[in-house]
Order: sequence, then C-alpha cells, then structure tokens
Amino acid sequence: MIANGKGFTVATLNLDHVVKLRSNASFRSAYAKHSHITADGNPIVWLSRLSGVDVELIPGSELIEPVAKIAAEQGATVALFGSTIEALEPAAEALQSRFPGLEIAAVLSPPMGFDPSSADALGAIEDLKSSGARIVFLALGAPKQEEFAIHAASQMPSTGFFSIGAGLDFISGAQTRAPRWVRRLALEWLWRLLSSPIRLGRRYFACIVILPRLFVEALRSRKGSAAT
Repeated sequence: MIANGKGFTVATLNLDHVVKLRSNASFRSAYAKHSHITADGNPIVWLSRLSGVDVELIPGSELIEPVAKIAAEQGATVALFGSTIEALEPAAEALQSRFPGLEIAAVLSPPMGFDPSSADALGAIEDLKSSGARIVFLALGAPKQEEFAIHAASQMPSTGFFSIGAGLDFISGAQTRAPRWVRRLALEWLWRLLSSPIRLGRRYFACIVILPRLFVEALRSRKGSAAT
C-alpha cells in the first residue's frame, strides 16, 4: 500500500481496548473504520484461537522499526505525532540512526488534553498534510489515537496511520519496556503494572474482570462456527 500510494489505518487491539470498545461508542465507530487490526496482547491471541481464528501476536511497539525500515527503502517520509517533544525527538534520532535514509518530516506533540475532534486536531491534520508525511506514527493512547487516525485519514487518503501507544517512548528511552524473557512468559502486563501501579491498576483490574465473559464468548463463537 505504501508503494502504491494508498492510505490505511492500523489499530493494535488489546484487552484495554476491548473494555473501552464496549462502553465508548465513538471509539467503537473509529475502530470499525480501520483497515487493519493486529493482536497487541497475548490474551487477544489466545481468545482468538479459542474462537477458531488463528492470529499472530504483533504489538504496536514492534511495528515501528519494521515499518521505518520499509519507509527508508521506499523513500516514504514519516511523521511522529503525540507523546512529548522530549520523547519524540530522541525517538526520531534513534530511528534515523538505525535506518539510514529514513526521512522524518515532522515531529509534533499536541497540547495536554488534546481532543481528536477539536480545532486543535484540525490544525494538527493541516500540519501533517503540509509535512508531506506518507506514514504517521500516533502515540496518543487509546481512544484518542484511533479516533484521530480516522479523522486524519479522511483528509490524507495517501497516508498510512499506525496507532502505536507507548512504542516511541520505548525507542527514546522515556519508558522502559519489559525484558525479552518477561515478554516470552507473557508477563509484560505484570511488568507494566508493577512499574506504574497507580496509573495502570484500575485499567488492568477492568481487563481481568472482563476475561471470563470473553472466554465464554470465544467458546460460543467457536461452537457456532462448528455448527454452521
């Protein structure tokens, strides 16, 4: 799609998104309009497979470097949007160092309390359009990044949008990702919870609460597919 000048939007589904999707209509509407959705969490992979759909784990943070490599090879300019300038600028430098030839056309951080449907958002879209970016990495967190992606994509039909959450913060060193061995044990969620219990405690509690219901729904979906 990048080579052919076609736009797209990529969301990375995790349990927190599932919780939000069930209560947030605008988030649900934006998600339904995305062209691509990956499984950003082992529970999503396990539940999908339980329902009879075999998917691979592709976290948003692990999309950045492969896509940056493609961008450098294709000569597609990139923009970083979200997080903070203090995190984005080192991330941009790191990506350009790892992928010679990568052109980062814009590094933009919106103000605190950014509303993806506000006048500020329209201004941000104009800035991204002016930059000529063919690929935009969005680091706003859910649901803002997914909602903004759909608003922006409607005005930038040749641009690809990736909602990657904290991925750029990991690259810049603003946040520390769980070690590889922790990820292999599917315990990255616990690492993040212990690293920031006040911020993430309520979010992960809601995810744990919804799991039994999702387990039952996955089983019913599998049985329904088998019956037909």
